[in-house]
Amino acid sequence: MAQTFEKPSITSDLANEIINAASNKAVEIGVPMVIAIVDESGILKGFKRMDGAALLSVEIAQNKAYTAVSFGLSTDAWFDFIKNDPPLNTGIVHTPRLVVFGGGYPIVVGGKIIGGIGCSGGHYSQDMECAQAGLAVVG
Repeated sequence: MAQTFEKPSITSDLANEIINAASNKAVEIGVPMVIAIVDESGILKGFKRMDGAALLSVEIAQNKAYTAVSFGLSTDAWFDFIKNDPPLNTGIVHTPRLVVFGGGYPIVVGGKIIGGIGCSGGHYSQDMECAQAGLAVVG
């Protein structure tokens, strides 16, 4: 039995490309964003707080990225996952760093989760739009 295993991880260069694409979309829609990229282990890899982005969005963006990479599920999918399950719905929402509204996605390359992105600054639908623009550079 092997005693170690390898996990692919996002590079700094790719994290920066994703941040640039997401921030370009934020400029386009006129909503200053906080954009956080985490690696496959949920550790912050890249970060940008645009001028005018809310202070509260700093933590939310990081938590969205963490949520997405920790379970391989977008943050908006979490609501559908728990909404009809009362024990899960009332219990899991107390998990630190879990976000159950849009704006966080796993970053997947070659079928492997290599990181996560979280955007926060507008309505969650705007956060999702910016995060998806960032993910578009991945392919």
